[in-house]
Amino acid sequence: MAADGVRPIGGAHDHATMTQDDIIALVRVRPGVVLVTAGPENGAPPVAWGDTFFSYDPDGLDPADRFLPFATIVTQDYPGFDTASNLNRAGVFRLNIAVGRDTFRDLLGYPPAAHPEHAHRIDYRASDELLPHPVYGTQAWVAILNPGPRTTAQARALLAHAHSRASERHRQR
Repeated sequence: MAADGVRPIGGAHDHATMTQDDIIALVRVRPGVVLVTAGPENGAPPVAWGDTFFSYDPDGLDPADRFLPFATIVTQDYPGFDTASNLNRAGVFRLNIAVGRDTFRDLLGYPPAAHPEHAHRIDYRASDELLPHPVYGTQAWVAILNPGPRTTAQARALLAHAHSRASERHRQR
């Protein structure tokens, strides 16, 4: 495990899997987390219904004033925008995590700005693999489809890392 608590790719395997409910339960108890699952009741566009967004908002501001999420769970493709993961398959979801430039580089071996040069070699449909986000890789987001035995421990560590980063950014404002 790296000094920042993030397990590098290829580390020890955790034989558990994470469901969407497991991820939500893990993240929602962290201080300052605001969780929104998109649906008609909160005015989200239909394409996002069922997707979950985790933001850091310890001050309880109105949703319009919330900061960008530090992690999301996406359950379906966004036609014409985000389809590389083929999320419309039964039971498939993608955990997305904002990890920051340094952690992205440490995990994937190249900086986020270089992601377009590597994208053609990546199978964004692969489950239980740490991947750059197919759309937001250049913004230092990573993704895991259906975290399983190879990535559950890493997903947990990266979610804690992303929450910590969001908290620190809030303190610096």
